[in-house]
Amino acid sequence: MEHLTERQQAKITACLDAGDPTAEVNVAWQCYQQLRSIYHATPSTGREIAAKVLDSFHTCPIPEVARLGRTLRAWKAQVLAYFDTSGVSNGGTEAINLINEKVRRLAHGFRDFDHYRLRIMLAADGRRPYRTRPNHA
Repeated sequence: MEHLTERQQAKITACLDAGDPTAEVNVAWQCYQQLRSIYHATPSTGREIAAKVLDSFHTCPIPEVARLGRTLRAWKAQVLAYFDTSGVSNGGTEAINLINEKVRRLAHGFRDFDHYRLRIMLAADGRRPYRTRPNHA
């Protein structure tokens, strides 16, 4: 909620109070905010928040949050490794793999492997004319 004005925060609070009598949505929202704050904090503070999340989410009375907590606990070493490696992740590799999978799904009609390989190389090279900024004088 760090990007919300005080008025917006008050409106969300009022809406949650009025439309969420069991407070499940509010609890889920707070869990979401806590999870988000891990990556916006300094590494030491983020690690503390992550440890708190790993220790508490699995006991949440909301089934979806509890399931997320169990999943995070199963991946505890990997989650905490983010802080041991100064924030290094395999996100870039996963992004390229996602592009390759999209191309693979679209390329069922290719009969020539070389054309298929070229299509993947072109899609995953990162140079997209529509992503570059024009050089205006």
